[in-house]
Amino acid sequence: MSTKEELLKRLSDGVVDMEEDDVAEAAQEYLDAGYPAFDGIMEGLVDGMNRASQLYEEEEYFVTDVLLCSDAMYVGLDILRPFLPEEEGNSKKKGVIGVVEGDTHDIGKNLVKIMLETAGFHMIDLGRDVPLRKFVDTAKEEQADFICMSTLMTTTMGGMNDVIRLLEEEGMRGQVKVMIGGGPISQKYADKIGADGYSQNAVEAVKLAKRLLDIA
Repeated sequence: MSTKEELLKRLSDGVVDMEEDDVAEAAQEYLDAGYPAFDGIMEGLVDGMNRASQLYEEEEYFVTDVLLCSDAMYVGLDILRPFLPEEEGNSKKKGVIGVVEGDTHDIGKNLVKIMLETAGFHMIDLGRDVPLRKFVDTAKEEQADFICMSTLMTTTMGGMNDVIRLLEEEGMRGQVKVMIGGGPISQKYADKIGADGYSQNAVEAVKLAKRLLDIA
């Protein structure tokens, strides 16, 4: 019988190595052993995806590799997700997420979305190359609690500032938290434009969202 740590490592390695069958086997074994699905997702699958993203940033992996890693992660998610504890009623906090206008890099955004959904948030995914006004209009229509924006390009960073300005113009800034992330983004930039928070990766994004929205 494998220990929890061994199975988490198998889940993580399976994602990095793009081995869907290994991930499926480890996920089932993990559940059969009675370990919590949430940890399997966060410390196994997502850990592997973060490692794959790191390899991509270091130019060891190509986009196609990362997509195969995410396929392996989804196989594991399909097995583990049904065993997550049920959320209470309609208490789910709602977020709008997307890649700002002019940028089509969405691997990081997709990972953050999966993580936030797994942690119990209701996420509305606007996709990539999102018109700035759409972030604000969607947040208004859906009565969202927060907005997550990402970009990997310095040329589109300014769009994040514009979204915050639009929220202020609509009188919504007090009700909607703004989280930003992506390659060229830093805490310093978040402070400069008045965002509520910056996270460097998907795991940190969940912690940040919980902190900003006062969720234990």
